[in-house]
Amino acid sequence: MVRLVTADAPDVVALQEVPLWAVRRLESWSGMATAWAMTMPALLGPLARHATDLDPRRFRSSFTGQANALLVNPHFEAGRHRRLVLNPTLSRREWLLRGGQRRVCQALEVDAWGERLVLANLHASNSPDRRLVDEEIERAAGFLAGAERCVLCGDFNVSRRPVPGFTAPIDGIDQVLVRGATIERGPEPWPEERRRFDGLVLSDHAPVDAVVA
Repeated sequence: MVRLVTADAPDVVALQEVPLWAVRRLESWSGMATAWAMTMPALLGPLARHATDLDPRRFRSSFTGQANALLVNPHFEAGRHRRLVLNPTLSRREWLLRGGQRRVCQALEVDAWGERLVLANLHASNSPDRRLVDEEIERAAGFLAGAERCVLCGDFNVSRRPVPGFTAPIDGIDQVLVRGATIERGPEPWPEERRRFDGLVLSDHAPVDAVVA
């Protein structure tokens, strides 16, 4: 999946729900620099991947843990990497022992052709309580308030949720929003045939592409 999404040498790829065992392989798979933020610890350590392989639909990330990751083309010079927990009321016990998932917004400063740009990646809670999700997205917006030029990507888990100061969202929960720059094309999700490989559809979310001036 990572090799497919990076095959055309994009500038940036934002990933959510990356199993922790895969995080250290992202650079070799993609040829891109990686900044990541753990959202769920791996309860079984090195054995987690093998246990999950036995029944991935049942265990999903409960054993392997998860992270969000930003992959950045080497022609950018990466700078400060910050992380913000969007659901700070999640206790350490719930996180470490009960499979609770931290929801995180990560922000990476890069030098893009002599100008500073902030790349942000978030994964909001999947909750029927829309107010909870709105609070998390508002928290992320506050975290990014000082970024004059910003590209905000991620899984918002609510459809068409606007963020003040950014470009308008598209249909669906996966977004690429921009502030301080112009979108030349997109954002638009990949058609299913573009993410088919060897008879399989890779990822349960279609990647969303955008070209930013």
